Amino acid sequence: MTKAIMIQGAGSNVGKSLLVAGIARACLRRGLSVAPFKPQNMSNNAAVTTDGGEIGRAQALQARACGLDPQVDMNPVLLKPETDTGAQVIVQGKRFATMKARDYGKAKADLMPRVLESYHRLARNHDLILVEGAGSPAEINLRAGDIANMGFAEAADIPVLLAGDIDRGGVIAQLVGTYAVLPPDDRARIKAFLVNKFRGDPSLFTEGASAIADQTGWRNMGTVPWFADAWRLPAEDVMDIASRGGGAFKVAVPRLNRISNFDDLDPLVNEPGVTVDIIAPGQALPGDADLVLIPGSKSTIADLVDFRAQGWHIDLHAHIRRGGHVMGICGGYQMLGREIVDPEGLEGPHGRIDGLGHLDISTRLQPRKTLALTRAQHIASGAPVEGYEIHLGQTEGADTARAWLSVNGRPEGASSTDGRILGCYLHGLFASDAFRRTYLQSLGATVSDTAFDVRIENTLDDLARHLEAHLDLDALLAIAG
Repeated sequence: MTKAIMIQGAGSNVGKSLLVAGIARACLRRGLSVAPFKPQNMSNNAAVTTDGGEIGRAQALQARACGLDPQVDMNPVLLKPETDTGAQVIVQGKRFATMKARDYGKAKADLMPRVLESYHRLARNHDLILVEGAGSPAEINLRAGDIANMGFAEAADIPVLLAGDIDRGGVIAQLVGTYAVLPPDDRARIKAFLVNKFRGDPSLFTEGASAIADQTGWRNMGTVPWFADAWRLPAEDVMDIASRGGGAFKVAVPRLNRISNFDDLDPLVNEPGVTVDIIAPGQALPGDADLVLIPGSKSTIADLVDFRAQGWHIDLHAHIRRGGHVMGICGGYQMLGREIVDPEGLEGPHGRIDGLGHLDISTRLQPRKTLALTRAQHIASGAPVEGYEIHLGQTEGADTARAWLSVNGRPEGASSTDGRILGCYLHGLFASDAFRRTYLQSLGATVSDTAFDVRIENTLDDLARHLEAHLDLDALLAIAG
């Protein structure tokens, strides 16, 4: 019978995703067949799966930690925020609806059968399922119809391990407070707790951990020190995106309101010769940037309006006049063109909007979403490129005649006449080592012989060893039901 345990958090961003990834890799190293599962995720950082859908990027990383290809069953409900009050709802990899938060709250219970279907299908093929919660079970106002935390744990009859984040402070209150507000049945489902992100000597928290155990009756699984190399792994939460200093070559990235698929930045962050500068709203694009990279967006038109409101369009003009280089990926590619047309109101009121005008292209948004794992070739160098497409809309125009990628003989992307402004739909292209090195070198950057995939694998192994050293993994597996 397949074992399973659900890791929930006493709050958001306590490190659940990395805990699941690290425990998964540790179990894989022990010879177990293990798979990740997250009933409901909210993220615009999505991954395309081998079975033709999309899931949260964190579940794709966890699948990798398990030695698996990502599958839609690993994250059957994905919420992709489009506004402050609404999101696109992806169910088992496909677009289901766009809903306001209140309407989604009413629909959750109807989605539980689909969630359980995916879970049981996954469980049939593995020894252990590591389930990740979302947010916190202490949000008891969301308990009715819940599919993300205790509602799912109850429906699938899975024991729970509760994680707290000591780095934020108040971890005793986080964990004991969760115990205090939960109804008795949910409280009893939690079998153990752990404390995550400790800076310093974990033995200094021995009395604190004992106090939590005494107050709750839960078993202490351990105190996990801060994992310093966490930044090397793809982040899921936009709030985790941070500038990272490296070498003299500077890449400036405007942090769009609805930025999506920002894992495009991870290979650049891992280059020692490159500094990635995340430009927050209210800040100007820096005058000393070598490359301005405009990333993907879940709401391209709204983010284009905000791009102008921030004054970034003026900064970008100045950057180009100084001879700087620009790349737009997906939504950023669309923004660089002459116009974006939305005849069916897919992103709000139907109509058109002027683009930034740096590429002679026009984009028309269409209901059918392109979802594809893609192998391409960098035309200038012949370097192979692997990535994925996930977008609404088709782009055409004169500058597409200067496509700089080839996908099975099909031209992809566009470039300006001088070649300094590029755009394409292909996410993940910088993870292709040969292309990344070739492109950065052509702009004058010093590049390393870093193999990005190898670095990710090594970091996952290091994370597994880190957790094995500080968690009682045998006890965790014994608790798994």
